[in-house]
Amino acid sequence: QKLEQAWLQQLALQPEALQPSPEQRAIIVETLHEVDAMLLRLPGKVRQAFLLAQIDGLAYRDIAAHIGVSERMIKKYLAQAFLHCAILEAELDGLLVE
Repeated sequence: QKLEQAWLQQLALQPEALQPSPEQRAIIVETLHEVDAMLLRLPGKVRQAFLLAQIDGLAYRDIAAHIGVSERMIKKYLAQAFLHCAILEAELDGLLVE
């Protein structure tokens, strides 16, 4: 809900011409919930590394120092997270059957 609320706040700052349609909004909100669910399925350090890289834009060495693991481990964590993102994308595209 925090993620959805943050998105809606940013959306409110956009010019009306850039506002998505109600249908597009529903799809975006649903996708945000899917991404959130995917992130919650990741192990804690993997999720933390992914968010530090993608949201905060930290370099691998900075993430490693923050989490307290090696840069090599950060690379493994991010590879795992990106694999989960690829799987989520395929699920959202209807390409995978559970």
